[in-house]
Amino acid sequence: MKCGADKAYQGTGRPVRLPFRSRRLKRRKRRHNSTHAKIRCPGEQAMATLKGWRLLRKLRSSTNRITRIVKAVVVLHHAAT
Repeated sequence: MKCGADKAYQGTGRPVRLPFRSRRLKRRKRRHNSTHAKIRCPGEQAMATLKGWRLLRKLRSSTNRITRIVKAVVVLHHAAT
């Protein structure tokens, strides 16, 4: 299973898809970074929304309920964009 990560996860291994790091990149690597950002962007924006609301810090509930709330916020965020 592949997953995407940001530049902070350099050296994690094969299944993690990372952007290339450099100032001067070839066209293929720039395209890779662009598609990587487009894939990660919606999830990053939804998490930023959750952090801005401070929902996860102040919420006192079971972990199952928190998971459902986070999923609902992400779906609503994607529907709004």
